[in-house]
Amino acid sequence: MRPVFDVLGIGLNATDTLLLVEEFPPYAGKVPFRRELLSPGGQVATAIVACSRLGLKTKYVGTVGDDLRGRIQRESLQGTGVDTSGLIVREGSLNQTAYIIIDERTGERTVLWQRPGSLRLEASEIPYDDILNARMLHIDGYDIAAAAHAARVARRGGVPVSLDVDSVYPGFECVLENVDYLVAGSNWPLKWTGETDPFVALARLQNEYGMRVAAMTLGHCGALALERGRWYYSPGFQVTCADTTGAGDVFHGAFCYALLAGMQLGAALDFSNAAAALNCTEIGARGHIPVLAEIEELLRSTRDDTRRISEPAAAGAAVRNAQLVQQN
Repeated sequence: MRPVFDVLGIGLNATDTLLLVEEFPPYAGKVPFRRELLSPGGQVATAIVACSRLGLKTKYVGTVGDDLRGRIQRESLQGTGVDTSGLIVREGSLNQTAYIIIDERTGERTVLWQRPGSLRLEASEIPYDDILNARMLHIDGYDIAAAAHAARVARRGGVPVSLDVDSVYPGFECVLENVDYLVAGSNWPLKWTGETDPFVALARLQNEYGMRVAAMTLGHCGALALERGRWYYSPGFQVTCADTTGAGDVFHGAFCYALLAGMQLGAALDFSNAAAALNCTEIGARGHIPVLAEIEELLRSTRDDTRRISEPAAAGAAVRNAQLVQQN
């Protein structure tokens, strides 16, 4: 059967309140905020919008509240090309909310969030056929039972699974054992494994769970990945940063696109870093999700690496650890 969707996303969405300040206050300090904005976001929802923006056929499955924030999220997905027939409205529930303080000097942000328990997605609410009718499944794993079920169905059906995770959830092994592409937040591999070296942590994750790629994002410094014993380090891109909110989510959407486009891992990481950087040039989790031509132009303009943010220590460590892995 020919797949109906390129990417099926199952996981979180949120409606953010963005507070822009001239600079972060000191601890227990007090500063005025300059702007307040309501902005749709959320890990999987934003990644799927990024996939759609890049021309993929997509579907999103998740829950929203029936409040104002839930309505903003629903309306934000309309007209993006994302199939929202799997969007489930929880009557009498508030939507997931985040308050995000953005330092206008650097674009860096601090996030305070809350998700009511009534928004929990149950495994029984995920259309079985949707999983099997996708070329790729992208999950975040917050609702563990639902994520584990979806990943198991995908694995049995030969559908590759991409995972975005940045929090440690007890019992998460049931999700990890069916993941093909892990791209975790920068601290997650260390927290999950208890290791102090990110290279050791990623190698351990790959060895224990058998995933094809074990990777982590490194904020503005780019991304690091391990595939079949080989390390890949992709530096970030230097842009005029307005807001880093949603950068990781856009990275994941671009990464799904790159994999389905047949890119090799190094090129896929560069492509995803470029997409994430471009999103940082505007305010909001979906401030500037780029189209394909914009990403390609940024990649062309930085081929000589003059505008790349290089992290020599990380690159050097990648080479050294790659050599150690090969020797072992």
